[in-house]
Amino acid sequence: MPIPSTVKRLALAIVGGLASSLAMPREDIWPLIFVSVAALTLSVRGLKIWASFAVGLVGGLAFYLSQIEWLTLYLGPVPWLALSVLESIIFGIGMAAVSQVWKWLDSKVYDRLKSPLIALALATIWTAREWISITLPYGGFPWSRLAQTQSNSYLSKWVFVGGLGWLTFVVAFISVAGLLLVIGREPKTAKFALAGSLVFLLAMPLAINPSGAAEAGTYRIGAVQGNANAGLFANTKRGEVLNNHIEATQEMLANPKAKDLDAIIWPENASDLSPFSDAKTFQDIQTLVNEQYHVPLIFGTITARGENLYNSSILWTPGLGPTDWYDKKRPVPFAEYVPDRDFWYQLSPELIGLVSRGYSFGERDGIFEIDSVKLGALICFEIAIDDIGRDLVQQGAQVIISQTNNADFGRSDETYQQAAFAKLRAIETGRSVVNISTVGVSAIYLADGTTLSALPSFEAGSMIEDVPLRNSITPAMIIGRYFDLAINIFALLLVALAGFAGSRFRRRP
Repeated sequence: MPIPSTVKRLALAIVGGLASSLAMPREDIWPLIFVSVAALTLSVRGLKIWASFAVGLVGGLAFYLSQIEWLTLYLGPVPWLALSVLESIIFGIGMAAVSQVWKWLDSKVYDRLKSPLIALALATIWTAREWISITLPYGGFPWSRLAQTQSNSYLSKWVFVGGLGWLTFVVAFISVAGLLLVIGREPKTAKFALAGSLVFLLAMPLAINPSGAAEAGTYRIGAVQGNANAGLFANTKRGEVLNNHIEATQEMLANPKAKDLDAIIWPENASDLSPFSDAKTFQDIQTLVNEQYHVPLIFGTITARGENLYNSSILWTPGLGPTDWYDKKRPVPFAEYVPDRDFWYQLSPELIGLVSRGYSFGERDGIFEIDSVKLGALICFEIAIDDIGRDLVQQGAQVIISQTNNADFGRSDETYQQAAFAKLRAIETGRSVVNISTVGVSAIYLADGTTLSALPSFEAGSMIEDVPLRNSITPAMIIGRYFDLAINIFALLLVALAGFAGSRFRRRP
């Protein structure tokens, strides 16, 4: 008995979605992302709108469920399923758009131009759909990006040119162009155009050589990983997380390079007690900074101002105490705050009840200026948000520090996926990125994508490195936001034209 076409399409979508997780960091079989995108695209070819949405929804579920299974580690299956379903709905809409635009171009475009235009159009739809997913709703879910799979690939150099959105477009175009060459009977002109485009996109990064060298001297940073169980639901003793980081910092004194430090960096939530409300914590940090190291300390803690709570990064200066701070601008919805709490509480009171306190949105810039050196601060998932990194560079950041707390996700893939963003962000911004975590992955990435230093996960330790200070502006910092805007405009235009053509066809007698 022959297998029905619908079953084949669903199987293709599921295989494509699952393959994407193997392309993500840790498993890191990055060429599989081309197979994934090609399979998902082929699964909706020629389908009507609702059928392509349904197949795309199934593919999206396989795509997200397999990539973000780490959400279940401490929160259980409900948030994992809820987020995956929401993102899969957007994914399904995107695949419906892919199907309709492909169908329209397949019937209307001159054969010699058809395949290259289809590849461009479908890559545009893929990239625009991803932008919607990482932006909407409530700030979006800035994860599971095609670009994220390429952090350890030589193709990662494309982010130097146009940013993460551009790299996603490149991955999508390569996938669709390769698919068309395999399944189509293209005229020679179209084959040459597709093959030439593939050769260019695959070969050009070999000629792109971002520099990681110092342009304004170096800055000796000591980054400390305390190996602290700083998770949201950790049952630790009062002050245990802070003590872990103090002990790891004191052990760093044994390193001869510690005598000439310029600054010490601790991760997000490195102090479980706020020095502004606990006198002993204030004194402990003061002693460490004033009597042991005599250099500024930047560390994460929770602060309160009035009735507002903030996830903050504090600059503590020798002899002066806390002199500057940065509050996280993008708290994570349904983890660090609950948007429209009354509405969502009615749907899932137990889940919403887990988020007992909500952090306010920070409004201060993320620049810490120390002796004329500008360090740009990001907190946790902000490393995955494009416009925050761009803003830091625009504000003069010479190094980017990414303070994070991965304790809630244990030994899962999450921390490797987050580190991928840090590496890509270093290449994109042209700035070294000091990615320091409570438990790892902690590493320092240079602006050319190389790893200057790294720490084993779940071990207390420190990195002391002379980090290059850089001022130059990469092409991505200039064109990245405009590329995103252009992609979205063209995607809307393509969908509108395909929809108009489809409605005219349906109205014919």
